[in-house]
Amino acid sequence: MAGHSKWATTKHKKAITDGRRSKLFAKLVKNIEVAARMGGPDPAGNPTLVDAIQKAKKTSVPNDNIDRAVKRGGGLDGDSVDYETLMYEGYAPGGVAILVECLTDNKNRAVSEVRLAFNRNGGNMAESGSVSYLFERKGVVAITKGEHSEDELLEVVLDSGAEEINDEGETFEILSEATDVVAVRTALQEAGIDYDSAEAQFVPTMRTPVDLEGAQKALRLIEALEDNDDVQNVFSNLEIPEDVAAQLADAE
Repeated sequence: MAGHSKWATTKHKKAITDGRRSKLFAKLVKNIEVAARMGGPDPAGNPTLVDAIQKAKKTSVPNDNIDRAVKRGGGLDGDSVDYETLMYEGYAPGGVAILVECLTDNKNRAVSEVRLAFNRNGGNMAESGSVSYLFERKGVVAITKGEHSEDELLEVVLDSGAEEINDEGETFEILSEATDVVAVRTALQEAGIDYDSAEAQFVPTMRTPVDLEGAQKALRLIEALEDNDDVQNVFSNLEIPEDVAAQLADAE
């Protein structure tokens, strides 16, 4: 759930742990299939596949599921599905900008269900280009905070194209140009530093702060979208101020 406050990120992780693991597994497996199809089933020559497998393993997807996804995507078992990547744009209540990235084998089903989620949760879909200009495509490498400080990490990745490091509460996020994400990841690996994920994402260039009601409504819409099997990622420019985050935590 990119573009959220630290509180929302923590809440999202808890939600995955509590009851949405199977849906997440399916999405991670789909990512592996597409990566294997696009760049081949050999991770040695396919950095996108390496990252997709790494992310799946970090979320405890069984190795058998990962292996089958690589074979399926690489056409090694004769059983493949042709997925299409689609982007939809819209607004949550309060004017929060939303980008919805779908990976689907049925375009009509995907757009219908995305529109339904917006309509049921007080949002509205928007024309192509009316929201996307508020985001930049960036490389994002996430690292769980540990013994490494922000300054130490910056020293490791600065020469690989890293632009900045953001403190996201439980994690550090290293931002780069989307084309430099593999170089940043490699620099960390060579320094013996473990990372949680490394991928290109849509990062907001400006954020929309909300009050308690606005935060609740926006999060409700985002979670409804993420529950859709065709939706791979939801990006937003939602900003939850610290006082509102505290109110949300109390309301839990």
